[in-house]
Amino acid sequence: AYWVKKLFNITKAGHGGTLDPKVTGVLPIGLENATKLMNYISKSGKEYICLLQMHCNVDQKELKEIISQFVGEIYQKPPVRSSVKRRIRKRRIYAIDILDMQDKLILLRVQSDAGTYMRKLCHDVGVIAGCGSHMRELRRIRSGIFTEKTNMVTLQEVSESLYLYRNCKDESELRRILLPMEYGVCGIPKVIVSDTAVNAITYGAKLNLPGILAYQNFRKNQDVAVL
Repeated sequence: AYWVKKLFNITKAGHGGTLDPKVTGVLPIGLENATKLMNYISKSGKEYICLLQMHCNVDQKELKEIISQFVGEIYQKPPVRSSVKRRIRKRRIYAIDILDMQDKLILLRVQSDAGTYMRKLCHDVGVIAGCGSHMRELRRIRSGIFTEKTNMVTLQEVSESLYLYRNCKDESELRRILLPMEYGVCGIPKVIVSDTAVNAITYGAKLNLPGILAYQNFRKNQDVAVL
């Protein structure tokens, strides 16, 4: 996010969830006012493609049984090299699919809560198997509503689009890369308010029924987007 902020020469930029060194994949970045959305996006669900390497040969049926035990609510303690306090916490894994198996290598697709450590998951599988294991490679393929198919670009493409805009007056690539901040709230209910209510709300007033033009159904304490 810092590198992107410097490229655009803006004051604020934030990302939707950290990636460990050598981990690739989806990293949503908010610019200026869209930075406020990053806290919500960083807490959204994640999906990964993970390459697990066992330290011994394990029967495939037994390994599938071990991996299936991690679906649901689990307890995790962050690894030693992590950016958060190392204390036990609960996270939920929604699904683990075994995509391929070859010798001691197992390719997994994992859907989980934000803040679930795939490296720790791989380690724990080896502990239960009794011979050890580790995460060999990891790629994040989804962060909230953003996936590899949702306008994902490389940092090099960002740099090149800015060069075209500043030196060739060609803004087509920049428009392809930048998404309106409304995309960040695609996954939550919306409340549409009248123009006359906007000013009062921005100064802290409560949103009352006369100021609401339309809304999607939502539950108590659920996040909503006010547009």
